This record gives sequence, C-alpha cells and structure tokens, in this order.
Amino acid sequence: MSDSGASMERESFPPGMHNAFVFSNLNAISFHIVMASPMILYAKALGASATVLGIIAGMMPLLIIFQIPAASYVARVGYKKFVYAGWGTRVMFIFLMGLVPLLGFFINAQAQLGLLLFLLFAFNLSRGISSCAWLPWITALVPEILRGKYLARDAAYVNVGACAAFLISGFVLGEDPQAWQFAFIFIVSAVAGSWSLTFLKRIPDVEISPEARTSTQPVPWLAMLGYGPFRRLLEMNVAWSIAYGGIAAFTVAFLRSETSLAEGSILYISSVFYIGGLSSLWLMGHRLDRVGSKPTLAVGCLVWLALIAVWTLIAGGLLEPGLSLVLALQFVMGLAAAMVNMSNTRLAMVVIPKMGRNHFFALYSVVANVTLGLAPVGWGILIDAFSGVTESWGEFVWNRFSVFYACAGLVFLATLMTIRRLQEATATTTEKLIRELVMDSPQRIISYVRNRL
Repeated sequence: MSDSGASMERESFPPGMHNAFVFSNLNAISFHIVMASPMILYAKALGASATVLGIIAGMMPLLIIFQIPAASYVARVGYKKFVYAGWGTRVMFIFLMGLVPLLGFFINAQAQLGLLLFLLFAFNLSRGISSCAWLPWITALVPEILRGKYLARDAAYVNVGACAAFLISGFVLGEDPQAWQFAFIFIVSAVAGSWSLTFLKRIPDVEISPEARTSTQPVPWLAMLGYGPFRRLLEMNVAWSIAYGGIAAFTVAFLRSETSLAEGSILYISSVFYIGGLSSLWLMGHRLDRVGSKPTLAVGCLVWLALIAVWTLIAGGLLEPGLSLVLALQFVMGLAAAMVNMSNTRLAMVVIPKMGRNHFFALYSVVANVTLGLAPVGWGILIDAFSGVTESWGEFVWNRFSVFYACAGLVFLATLMTIRRLQEATATTTEKLIRELVMDSPQRIISYVRNRL
C-alpha cells in the first residue's frame, strides 16, 4: 500500500461527523424545493418573464456578497452558533413562502410574485450571511487527506436529498398544479429545514483561538487577491459561474415552453440530474484525493462542452427532445456538475492558507457566487432579447434557446482554458485520469462481474 493510502487508512472523520451528512441531506430537500425547479415553475405559473426567472435563480449566489462583512464576526461568535442562527432564520422565511400561494383569493398574481421575491430575498440574505462560516468550519474539522472523500460523500447525501425533493414535488404537483399544491411542497421544504437544524446542532464545533476572536487587524483583501494560486482559482470560478449560471433554470424553462411536458413530468425528469450527481460518489469518491482536483475539473468541463453541444442541437431543431435523450442528458449533467463542484471546493481547501482562512473563503465564495448570481440575470435578458428571433441555417434554427446554449458553450470553452492555469502540486494529468475512467474502470467492472458469476 502506498504512503498516501496508508495515511488514509489511519485518518478518520471526527466523532459525530455523520451528523453533517444527515444535515446536508435534509437541507438539500429543503433548499431544492424553494430555490430550484419547483420555485421556477411556481414563478412561471404567476407569469414571471425570463428576466424575473433569472433574478430568482441569481438571487441566492448574489447575496453571498454579504459574506465579506460577515466574515469578521465568525471568529467572535463561533462557527456552529453563526451557521445555526442563519439557518434557523431562513427556515422561518420558508414557512412564510408556504402561505403565498394561498393568498390568491386576496391579491393578484403580480402581487403574489412581488411578495415571493421579497421573501426569497430575505431567505437568501440570511443564508448568504451565515454560510461564510460553513467552509472554514468543515475545513478545520476534516483532515486534509480525507477532504476529497468527505466532499464526495457529502455530494452523495446532497444529491439523494435533491432527488427526493424533485420526486416529492413531481408527485404532489402532478399535471395541472393548483395553488394549494405549491403551498404544500413549500411547507414540506420548511419542515425538512427545521429537522435539519437538529443535526446541525450535533456537528462537532471547532475551538477558535482567543487571538482570532479579539483580532482587530485590517483585512488585506488586495494582498489576498494577489496570491497566485488563489487568484487563478478565482479566475476559473468566474468563467465556470458564467457558463453554468443559467443552465438549470433555463433548461427547465425550455422544456416547459418548447415541449409538451407538464410541470410534474419536468420535475421527475429533473430528479435524474441528482441521480447522476449521486453516481459521482462511485466514480470519484475513491479517486479525488489521489488524482487531485485539477484533472477532475478538466474532465468535468470537457463533458459539459459535449452536453451543451447536444442541447444546442435540440434547441435548434436538429435533434428531437425525446424522453430517453433528455433523461440521459440530465443524468450526465448531474454527474459532471458534481465532479466540478466537489473538485472546485477541494482545490479551495488546498490552496487557501490557514492564516486568514475565514476571509479567504469569504472572498472565494463571494467572487464565485456573485458571478453565479449575475449570470442567470444576463442569460435571461439575452433570452428575452432573442424571443422574437427565428433564423434558419439549413435545418438548424437560431432561436432564443439555441443562441443561449451556443453562447454558454463558448464560455465553457473559456473555462477549460482557465483550468489549465490552475496550480496543484500533487495532481496527476488530465490524460491519465481520462485513461483511468475510460479504460481501467470498465475493465474492473467486467472483472468484478465475471468473478461474481
């Protein structure tokens, strides 16, 4: 056994760390109802335009900007107390969202949409402030050699929860959902969020030194941006966030407006995305710490380029959006998104130094998420601007969605270029990882099956 393998055998998660995985699972159920496709479908039912849908999709990452001022208070309050207070506050706003669909007897759809936007703003503000303590807390808890394993397992729990959220929502909403059905799934989200707080409270806390609690030193933001490995990671995150920022929301909008699929069917289809994300535990769970983040990011981005090419052909009319094809695309999208997200977070844990960790993570989250928040707003404006455009190139048709997917593909290509500039001393090459995934893994599966027969 190699030294790294022996070290991984000796290291283990801290006692009580399983509570973090259960919290992630329940939090995913709650979050993916109020900030993913179910909420997009409800807003669309109220008459929201593509620009408004972009605002809803972008609101959560945009409000992460409040991590910058909040980071200075994390050490004074403590990791667990800081996160718990914010998560408890946001659950309260979810309960209020559950009342909005029932107000249709008293106010019109536009007023309901305005109230919903206000509550979503308050929800995401409380989340944005409190989340600045999460990554520093987890980084301090999990041994460095096990962080890839932790992130892969956490992603599995998140994807199981997200898949459950979509299946529940699809079952409740059905083919022609009424207001009470949307209210019911929002209350389910609130209950799951309340339950998650029980497990959040059981996660081990990390002692913060008295010096860190009382420090009044000014934060050297510009010097942090000048740190080479960190700056290159931020550049990659900006490109990735622009490319990925509108894919989920506007794929749902495309399926709803350009196909005959009903809300319930779209949610069932969307759940396959998270089954794909769950498969990342099998594919990368035992590999990520060994091969490194950089090649995993590159492979994930290459897969996204292929996916976007297929969506462009579908939107342009060259491919029929048959159920089998859409399900396959959703599965691979979930797998590729999980690969990028877990390797991105792991690389941040690697390149961010211990000194100033809270502020480094806050800056990392703000840059990535503000871009992720602005991207769907920009993509929504682009889609609205091309809403009346239909230009044929032979059998291919340029329309608002084919333009969107083609432009997103160009940004994914730019993202791949930024990945090449990342610094990770212990990472293997992209070529070796591709060879392992394409050649070695199938052979191991075949060998395993033969030995079982």
